[in-house]
Amino acid sequence: MSSPDDKPDELAGTEQPFVSHLIELRDRLIRASIAVGICFGVLALWPGPGALYDLLAAPLVSHLPQGATLIATNVISPFIVPLKITLLAAFLAALPVVLYQAWAFVAPGLYSHEKKLVLPLVISSTLLFFVGVAFCYFFVFGQVFRFIQGFAPKSITAAPDIEAYLSFVMTMFIAFGAAFEVPVVVVVLARMGLVSIEKLRSFRSYFIVIAFIIAAVITPPDVVSQLALAIPMCLLYEAGIWAAQIFIKHTQAPAEEGSEGSGNSSSAG
Repeated sequence: MSSPDDKPDELAGTEQPFVSHLIELRDRLIRASIAVGICFGVLALWPGPGALYDLLAAPLVSHLPQGATLIATNVISPFIVPLKITLLAAFLAALPVVLYQAWAFVAPGLYSHEKKLVLPLVISSTLLFFVGVAFCYFFVFGQVFRFIQGFAPKSITAAPDIEAYLSFVMTMFIAFGAAFEVPVVVVVLARMGLVSIEKLRSFRSYFIVIAFIIAAVITPPDVVSQLALAIPMCLLYEAGIWAAQIFIKHTQAPAEEGSEGSGNSSSAG
């Protein structure tokens, strides 16, 4: 006669898979860290931390008065700030490897239709973030600094601090990189069934107002940078609606496709 203590443990056998997942996660984090470290070492040798900061500061320096340069108000800033820039550049350079390690860890637990959904979103969100950062660096910075220097009184010599400039650049990069993720957000909301395509279209006018409010809060108080952020957000919202229709069609689970097919056949009958 069996006692209640003889009942099988529901968690029996789950410890080993859990530990193996932790080991795999550790290994993939180590590989991603090694990739970042290798890129950091290469960038530290060439072009070097100083050259990387000069490249980052080029849009501002080109609009400063003749002979003006950035300054360092902290004793160790000339050493620390370029290293921060090098580490950031190394992470961005190694981002494909980092994302691959994340994908390789998650992919075995996904169904085929989920892989069709996740992998394109990971790739597109990464590319859109890079496009947003590039748009900010090559277009927005030049327009903003030209606008600001045009209002500077002749009695003032601009000499921005290198740490303050780094903070400003990081804020702008994150703002534009995140703003360019609008299509991905729209696609995810539509694919999960939280919002229909018709509601997204009807929300268009409200989103335009929201985009300009976000641009006014995040960007410096000038018209150029606000328009440079708000207008792309509105255009990307339209692109997201278009992409959502394609995504929903090509990433449906077999059960969803079967139910749609039976629904169509019954309506046809």
